Amino acid sequence: MATPLAEHLAALGLRYTAAHLDDVIALATKRRWSTTQLLEHLVETEQQERTRRSLERRLARSRIGRFTLMTEFDWSWPKRADRPAIEAALRLDFLAEARNIVLVAPQGLGKTMIAQNIAHAAVFAGRHVLFTTAAQLLLDLGSQDSARGLARRLNYYANRPLLLIDEVGYLSYDGRAADLLFQVVSRRYERRSLVLTTNLPFSDWPTIFPNAATATALIDRLVHHADILTLEGDSYRRRIAEAKRKSPRPPADG
Repeated sequence: MATPLAEHLAALGLRYTAAHLDDVIALATKRRWSTTQLLEHLVETEQQERTRRSLERRLARSRIGRFTLMTEFDWSWPKRADRPAIEAALRLDFLAEARNIVLVAPQGLGKTMIAQNIAHAAVFAGRHVLFTTAAQLLLDLGSQDSARGLARRLNYYANRPLLLIDEVGYLSYDGRAADLLFQVVSRRYERRSLVLTTNLPFSDWPTIFPNAATATALIDRLVHHADILTLEGDSYRRRIAEAKRKSPRPPADG
C-alpha cells in the first residue's frame, strides 16, 4: 500500500520516486547523502525515467514495426546504391531544411528497411514520427464519412514532424485516392519532411494515377526539395530464398 508521502510524490508527477520510495530512502541512508545529494539523485532518476517513457511512447506511436538494423544491410548486393547519401539520410541531415527523401528501388532491395531505420533514428533523436504504407494512409482517409473528419485526419498526417509513406506504386489509385495523397504531400510541402518509398521510377507514375496531370503535380512537390536515392539490382530476398532452396537438405532418418 502506498504511503501518504508516495501518494503526494505521485500527485506531483514524480511517479518513479513514488514507486521506488523505500529503495531511495535505503540508498540515501546507506550512502549518507546530504539533502542536496538526495535531491540531485531524485532529479536525475526522474529525468531518466521520463526520457525512457517518452521514447517508448514515440516508438509505439511511430508504427515502425519490426525491422532489420542497417548494420545487417549488405551494401555489396545492390548494383547501384549511393551509400554516402543513404547514410546522410540516416543521420537525419534532411530534417533541418524540411527536405524530402524518396527511395526508388525494385521490390526486395531494402528500401523499406532503410526507411524504417530512418524512422527509428528520428524517434531516438526525439522526433515524433509516423510510418505507414500508402494503402493504409489512403484507406484511413477514404473511410472518413464527413468533411470535418477528413479535415482532421489530413491535418494529422500533415502535421506529423516526420511522415514516412511506404509502397507508393504497388497499387493503382482512383481519382479520389490520388487527390487525397496529393493533399497530404501538398500540406507538408516546404513545412515538414516526408520520406517516401516507391518501386517505380517517376517516368512510370502516370501508370498508377488516373491522369498524367495528377502524377506531374505530385512529383513536382515531392522532388522540389528532395534527395532521390535510387537502388538498382536484383531482389535480395529472392537471393536468400534461392540460396535456401539450393542448400542440401539433411538426410531423412531411417
